[in-house]
Amino acid sequence: MATPVANPIPPDPALVALNRFGLGARPGDEFGKIAADPRGYLKAELKQQDIALIPPDDPRNAGLLDSTAAIQASMAAAMERKTARDEKAAAAIQPTAAEDPDGPAEAKSKPAVPRVEADIYRDEAQARFDKALAATPGFVERLVGFWSNHFCVSAAKAPVVRACAGAFEREAIGPFVLGRFADMLLAVEHHPAMLFYLDNQQSIGPDSRAGKRRGRGLNENLAREILELHTLGVGSGYAQADVTSFAGMLTGWTMAGRKGRLGEPGTFVFNANAHQPGQAMLLGKTYPEGGMGQAEAALNDIARHPATARHIATKLARHFIADDPPPAAVARLAAVFTKTDGDLRSVALTLIDMPEAWSTPLTKLRSPLDYIVALRRSVGATAGNEPQRSLRWLRALGEPLWQPSGPNGFSDRTDAWASAEGLKTRLDIAWQAARQADDIGNPDEMLASLIGASASAETRQAISRAESRQQGLALLLMAPEFQRR
Repeated sequence: MATPVANPIPPDPALVALNRFGLGARPGDEFGKIAADPRGYLKAELKQQDIALIPPDDPRNAGLLDSTAAIQASMAAAMERKTARDEKAAAAIQPTAAEDPDGPAEAKSKPAVPRVEADIYRDEAQARFDKALAATPGFVERLVGFWSNHFCVSAAKAPVVRACAGAFEREAIGPFVLGRFADMLLAVEHHPAMLFYLDNQQSIGPDSRAGKRRGRGLNENLAREILELHTLGVGSGYAQADVTSFAGMLTGWTMAGRKGRLGEPGTFVFNANAHQPGQAMLLGKTYPEGGMGQAEAALNDIARHPATARHIATKLARHFIADDPPPAAVARLAAVFTKTDGDLRSVALTLIDMPEAWSTPLTKLRSPLDYIVALRRSVGATAGNEPQRSLRWLRALGEPLWQPSGPNGFSDRTDAWASAEGLKTRLDIAWQAARQADDIGNPDEMLASLIGASASAETRQAISRAESRQQGLALLLMAPEFQRR
């Protein structure tokens, strides 16, 4: 007769609150108090007004630009770069200094135009990191990161997207993470960053005035990714005909260009001349001709589709519970999503109250972004090159900020980050962080304040035998209990 397997010991509730739901402990966090009411600790953050927003009254954020200003700055910089290239090319065919009695042309010594987009990106990254480092416990920041990756754009697409990727997250994601999913969906799909990233400015209705004049047609990228990634999910029953029809409904959704012919440069505009006329069918429902409102009506319907509820519930459960989430947990989240018309605060509260979230072992490996934020929260402020150091670490780990390789975002599965090379890079970063830390406390005391009673005997022994405080801190930052969520 087989010996029954003992039930695994439930994880420390304080560590669940801090690592599974939050961004990790900071020195001084009191494990005992958190463990006494871990659900209340998390729910308290959800009650704070505007908790998901980057605080505009913080002087550190005074220089952040909205998406319109950021895009216009990028457009202006692109024109300056073009002018500089043209002047350089013209100078190359001018007489040499020996032949030119007036000496070298001014253009020859003109400095290169600085990359405005890189400066905007860095400022946005700094604000993002500052918010994460100050959060208690950081559950809402985790939700911002989840939804930003779900509705991702990539700074690698073009300078204009690099300039507005941070503003996109602040404008289309943050204000809605505790609101209605349909509102977030509409904000995302109207945003110039998404429209540019998924090439909708290139999509023209074949039967529209612009289509007949230019002989151009549909670009289906935005329509396909909305159905496949943003809402219904793969295998949910839509067909290629639905993609094509939806692409026609979305024609005319674009961003005003630099010359401002359609509206203020960098803003969302509806170009009626490019919109495919007539009624359209999507998922068996006919939508009458209605200009911009035609696709908006479809988006509202898709947001309430049962497949969307299942898709979102599965992704949330995978992110916060396990790579292969319990089916009952997914079903419960989907039911709340449907019952509340996609109220994301209710969904977040359901996640907190879900028994599986507190009984499932902490086996998921922190994503690179989660790891770097947790590491910086543990080490505290360091002098020097921030946020460039964190951005460099994220690139080394394969998760550059706001720069996924495709519209499906970064993977949320442990095996995507658990390669031997990836773990070696984490070890290198842990050593760098330990060497650069301004003030290192006693590693044994830091172990107690960052991991608590959950630290294994092996971890305790390794840290106690460290030859220096730097080595002890590096070992702590690489401990399995620190890496897992």
